[in-house]
Amino acid sequence: MAAGILLSRLAGFVRQRVFAHYFGASASADVFTTAIRLPNVLQNLLGEGVLSASFIPVYAELLEEGREEEAGRVAGAIFALLLALAGALAILGMLAAPVLVAVLTPGFDGFRYELTVRLVRIIFPMAGVLVLSAWSLGVLNSHRRFFLSYVAPVAWNAAMIATMVALGGRLARPQLAYALAWGTLAGGILQFLVQVPGVLRAEPRLAIRWNTGLAGVRTAVRNAGPAILGRGVVQVSGYVDVFLASFLVTGALAALGYAQLFYALPVSLFGMSVAAAELPELARQRTGEREAIRLRVNAGLDRVAFYVLATVVAYFAVGDHVIAALYQTGDFTRNETVWVWAVLAGYTIGLFASTASRLFSSAYYALQDTATPARYAAARVAISAALGVLLMLQFESVEVAGRTIGGWSFGVGAAPTVGGHPLGVAGLSAAAGLAAWGEWFLLRRTLSRRIGVVRPDPAGLVRMLAAALAAALAARGASLVLPAFSVFLRSLLVLGVFGVVYLGAAYALGLQEARSLLGRFFRRGPTS
Repeated sequence: MAAGILLSRLAGFVRQRVFAHYFGASASADVFTTAIRLPNVLQNLLGEGVLSASFIPVYAELLEEGREEEAGRVAGAIFALLLALAGALAILGMLAAPVLVAVLTPGFDGFRYELTVRLVRIIFPMAGVLVLSAWSLGVLNSHRRFFLSYVAPVAWNAAMIATMVALGGRLARPQLAYALAWGTLAGGILQFLVQVPGVLRAEPRLAIRWNTGLAGVRTAVRNAGPAILGRGVVQVSGYVDVFLASFLVTGALAALGYAQLFYALPVSLFGMSVAAAELPELARQRTGEREAIRLRVNAGLDRVAFYVLATVVAYFAVGDHVIAALYQTGDFTRNETVWVWAVLAGYTIGLFASTASRLFSSAYYALQDTATPARYAAARVAISAALGVLLMLQFESVEVAGRTIGGWSFGVGAAPTVGGHPLGVAGLSAAAGLAAWGEWFLLRRTLSRRIGVVRPDPAGLVRMLAAALAAALAARGASLVLPAFSVFLRSLLVLGVFGVVYLGAAYALGLQEARSLLGRFFRRGPTS
């Protein structure tokens, strides 16, 4: 699963590098970043998160009990439900695009508003197709076939890259954004189609029929309600950020999108991969010992922490090289690099909390409790929205109803800037990072009451942090002494130094995760 996610994320990085080259932090970049995000509400409400909470536990339990025929009927009935619901909502979204854009991005007017509406109408059906792609993922994961579904987004990214490369030199930015919207739709269709053969091989008994009378379907639908609510409030949080960022300087929405790609990488690669891989196994143990579930969760937390703590330190210490390696090309200059680094730093505050919360949520889903994560997601949204307004106005002034408010720095002079850009958007990302810790605390406290104390090994965390700090010092030092190569090569060398030193220090400090990883790499197996 991690291999599939890594390949798809690398393809996403290539896509974003090409996007940054052709669009920079322009108004067209703002428009496309917003347009591709608005339809994602449909994908996120009905997609992987909800199916992981409702469909996978039921389907995996039927497979474990040897009820393959019933499992095939349940999977087919869920597909029929999703097809009808996603299709209807996609059509509704296309018709309501002018209202959606006006409500969610009130700071857009004129050119930005009109182009955003056109792009949303093209991209919205893609979200419905990706919901069906998430259903394919649920089937394959339950059969312990992880790679195909997680590598399938490479097809989506490839379609977008091909569109930009083919037309980027011939079209102006607004026209290129319009063409890219069609490439995005084509890519979504490809992502679903590449999974279909694998699904049919894994589930030969699949019977796609409308059948809400099956017990498994009723259970999945019942569990989906709170899961959709939980995903809905998370979407509200994302669109609150879009709403607020639309009042900031031009390019703020693009900067937010650029930073979110790096923030999402460890969440997906380490949090989602561990959580999704554990979910079918946790579901199979639902009726067994709670102690077995607790031990699996704690082991998963240790695996997540080994990678994510290093990522947190790397983003803070050498995040400018992380950003530059992908984005600093064409119209994306050093000034944009440090601006996006500041936004990424805000998200990084809550990076470990966000990744660990994925695993906690899988434990709740395995216990067929989708309501508790939904409640705590709502709390996270409320905290993030309140802090977002406060911190945004702390670091940047905005104009509302003809009045300029905010933009002061703790009562001392004017608000600071980075690379000539104000930091209001970094305030929004920092609020999201802080709110993630509130959700983490609530999820962990309640889960510990149900299955026993869940936490990563404290001694292991100290050793991981020590190794990461040593790597940060080495990488920052390397950035000061390396010759003036190209930005891309120099950044890769700095990040390579960080990775090598972290693994070496972790191995020397006796961290089992490092020894297992290096043992597999050198084909020697885990070292005790």
